[in-house]
Amino acid sequence: MAFLIVLAALCFLMYVAYRGHSVILFAPIAALGAVLLTDPSLVAPMFTGLFMDKMVGFLKLYFPVFLLGAIFGKLIETSGFSKSIVAATIRLVGRERAMLAIVAVCALLTYGGVSLFVVVFAVYPFAAELFRQSDIPKRLVPGTIALGAFTFTMDALPGTPQIQNIIPTAFFGTDTWAAPVLGTLGGVFILIAGLIYLNWRRRAALKAGEGYGDNLINEPAPFAGGQLAHPLLAITPLLLVGIANKVFSVWLPQAYGKQHSFDPAVIGDAAPVVQEVSKIAAIWAVEGALLIGIAAVLVFAWKPVMASFAEGSKAAIGGALLAAMNTASEYGFGAVIAALPGFLVVANALAAIPNPLVNEAITVTALAGITGSASGGMSIALAAMADTFIANAHAASIPMEVLHRVAAMASGGMDTLPHNGAVITLLAVTGLSHRQAYKDVFAITLVKTAAVFVVIGLYYATGLV
Repeated sequence: MAFLIVLAALCFLMYVAYRGHSVILFAPIAALGAVLLTDPSLVAPMFTGLFMDKMVGFLKLYFPVFLLGAIFGKLIETSGFSKSIVAATIRLVGRERAMLAIVAVCALLTYGGVSLFVVVFAVYPFAAELFRQSDIPKRLVPGTIALGAFTFTMDALPGTPQIQNIIPTAFFGTDTWAAPVLGTLGGVFILIAGLIYLNWRRRAALKAGEGYGDNLINEPAPFAGGQLAHPLLAITPLLLVGIANKVFSVWLPQAYGKQHSFDPAVIGDAAPVVQEVSKIAAIWAVEGALLIGIAAVLVFAWKPVMASFAEGSKAAIGGALLAAMNTASEYGFGAVIAALPGFLVVANALAAIPNPLVNEAITVTALAGITGSASGGMSIALAAMADTFIANAHAASIPMEVLHRVAAMASGGMDTLPHNGAVITLLAVTGLSHRQAYKDVFAITLVKTAAVFVVIGLYYATGLV
């Protein structure tokens, strides 16, 4: 019964998300409904002490990233830089390769350390422009961005600085470059399979006479300036964000140490505020990098940006608030579900799978799917079962590097179900509904989930690490 309650809450939330209802409203309803059916006396304590605590904690850490990312993306749009990049991309790769161009830009940014949420805001304006000029249906934009930002550069390629590739290091004593051959092969599989699928969808739409679409919402505003900037100048702010993020990621922990404290008041005896720098340095780095990117756009394109800054910034802030609240509500939902007895039933059932790598892969991707979060599901799985995974791997002579890569890639498997915060953010930013565009996002989800088992098969067949 406990398991059915958890399953019902998950299915309910996925259903309402797919139907286009607000997750901000229905995530707490789904979570607290599960609590009500489990132990009615815990509804109020879990709402305040767990759901709201986790939701507000998420906003405390990440809302500035959402806000700065949205403003950066809007400035890239209103400056005309997105149109310049699109024009150069078309000349370079041709209109028929528009999807490849968007995937490449997303991959460059995420592998450079830019948060995937920021990539959505930054890339969408010129993805929409490129698809419009190439007459590719807009409904394929989310699937294309998802392939470039949510898959191989997030957790497969060795060295990626995304959190999904960092979490396993603390459990397995590895580094972010673990299993470079397996990770690279898995990434290549995802890229090729994903592009084959997306181009098949593009050709089917072309054959049916479907173009970009009409009566769409959240369309980037047409560039009102004169001559377009040189594409190298236009792409410079994007490159600066990636470079600055890398520099700050290295410099900030050295500058502040593991902890930094300060006195919050000059009057009275207020306790010092202590910052765990190791836990927030990556967030500071992204925020600093985005500020540099925003400053660069302002310096390079002051006139066209200022012409529409008031209205453009309002739209960006509204989008950032919606995206952040959607994701934070999902985070609170996952925390409540993970605290219910039914979740323990799921974890124990998954632990019974005999093969160590298959056990780890299914456990991590299942928990990521239930919580709607790659990092959240993996953190829960490894915190509860890392010792078991390690013991089983030692018994089977499996290197820790392989455990690391399988866990990272599995976290980015079924995490992108309809209630996933990144998916909801992606659809909100692009102005599309689950019904219009989720089918293609789910197809990419199946590709990246399959890639985990391709990597496991390659390891057992060849012994490559």
